[in-house]
Amino acid sequence: MQSKAVNRRSFLKKSVIGGGAAAAATALATPAVLAQSPLVVKMQTSWPASDIWMDMAKQYVDRVESMSGDRIKIDLLPAGAVVAAFQVMDAVNDGVLDAAHSVSAYWYGKNKAASLFGTGPVFGGNPTTMLSWFYQGGGRELYRELTQDTMGLNVVGLLGFPMPAQPFGWFKEPVNSVADIKGFKYRTVGLAADLMQSMGMSVAQLPGGEIVPAMERGVIDAFEFNNPSSDMRFGAQDVAKNYYLGSYHQASEAFEFLFNKDFMDDLDDDLRAIMEYSVEAASTANTAFALDNYSSDLQKLQDESGVTVRQTPQDILQAELEAWSTMIVDLESDPFVKKVLDSQREWVERVTYYELLNAPDYRLAYEHFFPGKLPS
Repeated sequence: MQSKAVNRRSFLKKSVIGGGAAAAATALATPAVLAQSPLVVKMQTSWPASDIWMDMAKQYVDRVESMSGDRIKIDLLPAGAVVAAFQVMDAVNDGVLDAAHSVSAYWYGKNKAASLFGTGPVFGGNPTTMLSWFYQGGGRELYRELTQDTMGLNVVGLLGFPMPAQPFGWFKEPVNSVADIKGFKYRTVGLAADLMQSMGMSVAQLPGGEIVPAMERGVIDAFEFNNPSSDMRFGAQDVAKNYYLGSYHQASEAFEFLFNKDFMDDLDDDLRAIMEYSVEAASTANTAFALDNYSSDLQKLQDESGVTVRQTPQDILQAELEAWSTMIVDLESDPFVKKVLDSQREWVERVTYYELLNAPDYRLAYEHFFPGKLPS
């Protein structure tokens, strides 16, 4: 393990006490005595090198390195550099990686409760509501209980960046109802996979870099990943032209920042604080960066690639809600899952009540200032 770093201020203070001003002056004149190699952190993402989410992971890296005065250097690696996209939890647990940047739905095969910290029913809560639940509503402690107590994993996990609701996805032909999607081979992940299967789809859980090749080979007929920028960089517009936004299958998600627990425990307090609080700093930066890029790239998909963008049909949205209600009954047979869902329900019932009553009709205002812009 990395030894505790020498604190320059305390070093100088001890020099003054032990040897007087002359000793301190000597220490100031020869700073090379204090020179240390930075702590190098091996961090892999679950994203291809070309994905916008690598840029967003880099925003975390930049903040850690800057705030630590370069005492920490993060070796940021794309999916597959050390382990496959879906294997980062195992690698962090085993100490093969010090850290990872991913989403919890990618390891829900180990325990379905994992998906509740990203891809769950959310009961009408929006992404900010659910990220707030993690930090203020008991979600962080429940995550720790799941990973460390229930599963015995040697990890610390934090969430950051309240992702906009995910698109229903990409289809070769228009879809207007649940009947139109039955039998489709569809890509999604986490509990959303169970949800779409219950609605008549056949689901393949694939990492982002494998989606478009699978579509080209006919392994899948339709898919979603997350957002216009990632989808455009994958080349989604080359394999389908009908893009449906805004769905309940993944109405809320956040990045999962995973750390090996031994690695975090061994850090000096200030460096650990930087690793943790940089998640919050990057969350704000990610949000601004995402809104800028996602909206710009959506325009490019329409104007330059001939993509038809629609909102998900109401028939499908209503069916998703009904499917969630049915799934919840089965999920709650697991006591821990019920504990998490009860916590989320209690939070959303109170917080979203305030949010909805307090929010003016933003669509009304948008249409007032930009008449005719939104599809009818």
